[in-house]
Amino acid sequence: MNDIRRTILWVIFGFSMVLLWDKWQLHNGKQATFFPTTPAVTAPAAATAASGATGAASVPVSSAPLAAASQQGVSAVPGQPAPAAAPAAREQVEVKTDLYRLTFDSEGGSLIKAELLQHIDMADKSRNFLLLDESAQRVYVAQTGLIGGSFPTHKTLMTAVPGPRELQDGQDAITVRFESPEQGGLKLVKTWTIQRGAYDIAVKHEVVNTGNVAVSPQLYLQLVRDGNPPPGESSFYSTFTGPAVFTDAKKYQKVDFKDIENGKVDIPRDSPNGYVAMVQHYFATAWLLADGTQRELFTRKVDTNLYSVGMLTSLGSIEPGASKAIDARLFAGPQVETQMEKLYPGLELVKDYGWLTILSKPLYWLLDQLHKLLGNWGWSIVGLVLLLKIAFYWLNAKAYASMAKMKAVNPKIMEMRERLKDKPQQMQQEMMRIYREEKVNPMGGCFPIMIQIPVFIALYWVLLSSVEMRNAPWIGWIHDLSTPDPFFILPLLMTLSSLLQTALNPAPPDPMQAKMMWFMPLIFSVMFFFFPAGLVLYWLTNNILSIAQQWIINTRMGVPPQFNLPKFK
Repeated sequence: MNDIRRTILWVIFGFSMVLLWDKWQLHNGKQATFFPTTPAVTAPAAATAASGATGAASVPVSSAPLAAASQQGVSAVPGQPAPAAAPAAREQVEVKTDLYRLTFDSEGGSLIKAELLQHIDMADKSRNFLLLDESAQRVYVAQTGLIGGSFPTHKTLMTAVPGPRELQDGQDAITVRFESPEQGGLKLVKTWTIQRGAYDIAVKHEVVNTGNVAVSPQLYLQLVRDGNPPPGESSFYSTFTGPAVFTDAKKYQKVDFKDIENGKVDIPRDSPNGYVAMVQHYFATAWLLADGTQRELFTRKVDTNLYSVGMLTSLGSIEPGASKAIDARLFAGPQVETQMEKLYPGLELVKDYGWLTILSKPLYWLLDQLHKLLGNWGWSIVGLVLLLKIAFYWLNAKAYASMAKMKAVNPKIMEMRERLKDKPQQMQQEMMRIYREEKVNPMGGCFPIMIQIPVFIALYWVLLSSVEMRNAPWIGWIHDLSTPDPFFILPLLMTLSSLLQTALNPAPPDPMQAKMMWFMPLIFSVMFFFFPAGLVLYWLTNNILSIAQQWIINTRMGVPPQFNLPKFK
């Protein structure tokens, strides 16, 4: 039975490694090794001009990169005439605040570049992280406009109103204002307001009816990006990149790019609440509207390897000479859970913990509280693992006590197996008799450990998903907990601790199983050489505390700790 318990644990461990390897292959753009699927769409060197997309309400689609769109002169809004003559030359407006360097395009007044000044680029640490961008290499932009007639869209050339372009000391906010020419009897005035210290940008849309008849336009808000993995992302991160939708009706839903392409998206069409987002590891963008504002949600394939997610909302009837305004917010920044919770209910879910959210959220809260106390994320990880070990002390004590008893009776079992090796049925009966007489439960060490596995998997996802680990130092040579140890010191220590744990455990009677008990930690440890230092630190701390507890319990039970070294004859 002890053999069965170990076998079950190793099977679970082995299958987990298979899944991790498969995810790594898929994330790297390669065919999965064990569970092959249809390969993802590859990106062209640069997106071509966006063509019209089919679907409800003739929703507009993305503009192409600047050069392509201007050269081809293609209207990206299906079923609508080309914009009126340009009121001014097309220009890009750059704005700098304490957190951002933003670039707006006067074509549609769209946000086409967002550089986060508090976060560096992991591939080139001399540069800041670029979240939004429109270039030959990638497309990721935020657009808005009007539909329901030949109204101003994100393809309409607008005029940037002169004003300050840098947030000054003592200034709380800065605005960027774009005005469209009259088009289809409407004029659109778009005002972006960026607050100091905030990653949510207010966007006010004022619609003025300059015509002679009442009109009923709809406002669209959309995020458009290519389907490529974020540049510079580690191959070992199995994280989601793509659109997401949240409503009270269906809560948080991730939408795979391939599902958009294959028409398999199942999201609520209409909702009085919720948001749309583009998600990647550590960062996200999201369009937010006030609750109670009816909106229509959509996803769409715009062009080859180009996808959009967005919302439509009606402005109602606007009489001649009248105007209406609607406010929205664009979140574009890091997935700091405590900040996103305050912006919109459910926005923190873009930091995706998967099916273990119910465990991960309190673990993150505890980690955050420890950081407030200790001021260092590395020591906060150590402290959190220590608290978990204390919380599970009695469960671990039972497990290690059971293992100590097994270790004490192991010589009898080994002698009996050797004596009855040709009589398997009698061997099994004799083994059960020994367990009864010695009051040993072969599964006693398994169940307490199995209970804790979901908690430590949840903690794994907390550390993998938390942007706070990015560029966070610990001690000495560890300057970034989100990247691998540059000198592989932590992975080596983790490997040694895993081998020490194996040596302290009772040696399995089966020689083949005994060999596997030594090979598996070595195989497992190889992967940790490429894992972020924060994850390795968490596992190393857990190993050290487990060894210490096992040593103490064995000593108290009168079973002196001894090292069962491998025999590979």
